[in-house]
Amino acid sequence: MFIMTIIEAIKEVWKSDPKGLSSVEIYQRIIEQNLYQFGAKDPVGVVNGEIRRHCIGLDFPTAYPVKHFAIAGKEGKKLKFIVCENNKSGKTIKQSQNVIDDNTEFLPEEKIANAIDEHLQQIKQQLLDNIMSNHPDFFEQLVVELLLKMGYGYDKKSGIVTGGSHDNGIDGIISEDKLGLDLIYIQAKRYSNANKVGRKELQAFIGAMGHIQKGVFITTSSYTKEALTFATQQQQKSVKLIDGESLTDYMVKYGIGVESVKTFNIYKINSDYFREWLSVLWDGL
Repeated sequence: MFIMTIIEAIKEVWKSDPKGLSSVEIYQRIIEQNLYQFGAKDPVGVVNGEIRRHCIGLDFPTAYPVKHFAIAGKEGKKLKFIVCENNKSGKTIKQSQNVIDDNTEFLPEEKIANAIDEHLQQIKQQLLDNIMSNHPDFFEQLVVELLLKMGYGYDKKSGIVTGGSHDNGIDGIISEDKLGLDLIYIQAKRYSNANKVGRKELQAFIGAMGHIQKGVFITTSSYTKEALTFATQQQQKSVKLIDGESLTDYMVKYGIGVESVKTFNIYKINSDYFREWLSVLWDGL
């Protein structure tokens, strides 16, 4: 009777070759040593799946938080894996992203996760393209709407757009209470990627805030190093910076300018369900 779990069987075969084995080699040795009985049509795929779901540096929807394995390197197109416990030096095993990404053994759920990441990057770029092709006043309205959707303000109507030729450097205001005693000032800059927000623009915004202590500076581009350093070190106001990358992240998260078309479920085996039955079986022996 086979009493080892598949993880235990995988670890067992490494004792004879701790330098690293491929999924195929691990499967072959499990069969040779009669450590585990496979019922699947693709047993090598089962071994590969268990290793990758428990491997350091491989994170996807069905990956497990507990990691038993690490990538040792490659031989041809096949990855070589080792058991984490074999890292006797105690040093953290660092995974090479090039090694992790450049392989042909992705699980279906990994392919789905990678495809979703690529899809989101395309959607975020399309969001920026639409913002840049629209009227500047639209962007000011968008950032106020976004911050309200994120939970700032006491209700959905507590934000206003103040932009225009006489906005005095403030494009929007959000009131966090009905009496308007706690306000957030907003500056929105619709810039191309090459046009980064500099320190002088942040200084001007802080100056325009007057006695107001909270501010949000939002741009479709990014910030210079000097601007980021200034924002971190200045102690006059509480000012948060949002660049184009974060802006589109928030837009997708809070459903601004996008809509969900279809939802897919990704499943994984509930190991506890099967383990519970086995424990009852062993208790009866």
